[in-house]
Amino acid sequence: MKALIVPLSLLGVISLGWLFNLAMAAPAAAPQPLFSSGGTWIDLTHEFAADTLYWPTAQRFQLEVESRAMTPKGYFYAANRYRASEHGGTHIDAPIHFAEKGKTLDQLPVDQLLGSAVVVDVSSQAAANADYQVSVVDFEAWEKAHGPLPKDAIVLLRTGYATRWPDPKTYLGTEQRGAEAVPQLHFPGLHPDTARWLVTQRSIKAIGLDTASIDYGQSSLFESHRILLEKNIPAFENVGDMSQLPITGVYIIALPMKIKEGSGGPLRIVAWVPGKP
Repeated sequence: MKALIVPLSLLGVISLGWLFNLAMAAPAAAPQPLFSSGGTWIDLTHEFAADTLYWPTAQRFQLEVESRAMTPKGYFYAANRYRASEHGGTHIDAPIHFAEKGKTLDQLPVDQLLGSAVVVDVSSQAAANADYQVSVVDFEAWEKAHGPLPKDAIVLLRTGYATRWPDPKTYLGTEQRGAEAVPQLHFPGLHPDTARWLVTQRSIKAIGLDTASIDYGQSSLFESHRILLEKNIPAFENVGDMSQLPITGVYIIALPMKIKEGSGGPLRIVAWVPGKP
């Protein structure tokens, strides 16, 4: 009987194939959870109450008690009704708010309302100037320190104004209500040139800030709104205190009430900040 002779090169092929099959048969490593232990959830939402700040011409939040008592059958029952304008408190501007063909609130895809976020901190500039507008220079300085703005990021602008909530005088610039109050508004926002730069030179899926409007208080044309919303980029306004957020590495979940045909609505926005497991 002749011995079977196998070339050395063929043995190498057989060995590699055997190792590949073995590797494929081995159980896959468990995926790392997105929200691993050791991290922290931070609520960036102002509560809705009688003192919640709204645009001076908007209907403020009202909560009316329907029931808060023991029933004749011996159990407690509580229920309320509420009403308010879409745009007040911590809320979202849907694209249709300033873009006739923009998406309504219910048309926004969920994945546009959550994801990795970065924080651009302009609190020192805003403290010195109530009418400050976040500039392209601010973003260029951010990129110089932290690298290019990540593709499809959620951008959060921190002006520091959340610490003034809910005092209308320091937060909005006026305690007045009604149309006559609008010219008295003073708070920071995003410069239209910067909004234009973001939609043409970068790729973001949402933007938010801790003031009453993405346009600064003295704006009368609302150009930043128009530029962003025409590109179906929603804006989160009256976001809560961002002082605990790192500049990068944040994950945002910003889910509004799903109002059919809505131009905006109340928003619950939270941030996940990873920590050591």
